[in-house]
Amino acid sequence: MSSKPKPEHYVNNKEFTEAVSEYADAYKEAAAKGSKKPMMSNYIGECIYKIATRLSTRPNFVNYTYRDEMISDAIENCIQYIGNFDSEKSKNAFAYITQICYYAFLRRIQREKKQSFIKQKMIEESSGLLSSFDTIDGEYDPKYVNTSVEWMQENMNPVNYEPKKPKRKKKESLLDDYLDNYEDSDT
Repeated sequence: MSSKPKPEHYVNNKEFTEAVSEYADAYKEAAAKGSKKPMMSNYIGECIYKIATRLSTRPNFVNYTYRDEMISDAIENCIQYIGNFDSEKSKNAFAYITQICYYAFLRRIQREKKQSFIKQKMIEESSGLLSSFDTIDGEYDPKYVNTSVEWMQENMNPVNYEPKKPKRKKKESLLDDYLDNYEDSDT
C-alpha cells in the first residue's frame, strides 16, 4: 500500500506557539520595564495574515463584500492583543489568534450592518423630505434638507428605531369630529 503524504498545514502550530510565546514574554518584560515594545517577527506576521485570510473563506464569512476590511480588522486586533498570550494557560497560539480574528470579523459585520441600516433609513426619510420641498420648477431646494449628524442620530437609531406615526391634524369643528367618527364606523 502506498501511503499518501500528510498534507502540510498552512501554519505549523508548534513553531507558531513557540514564536508567539517568546514574543509575548519579551513584550511583557518590556512593558514591566517601561521600555520600547519589541518588534514582532515576520514569521508571526505571516502566520497571522494566513490565519485571518483562511478564516475569511469559511462559508459564514465568504460572501461579504467587505472581506478585506474584515481581514484588516482581524490583523490589527491580533497585533494589538498578541502580547497578552499566556503560554502557561494555553499551548495553542493558533486557536488564540483564530479566536481574535473570528470576533474581529463579527464586529466588522455588525458595524457594516449598522451603516447599511442608517443608509437605508436616510434614503427612506430623504425621499419624503425631497418631495415635500419641491419648488415651482419641480426640483427640490437642498437648503431645506437637514442632513446634520445630530438629526440622523436622533431620528435613525437602529437599536430602538420605531417608525414615526403620522401627526393627526387638529379638529377645527364639530363637522370634522363627525366625519372622523363616520369614517371609523362601517356603516
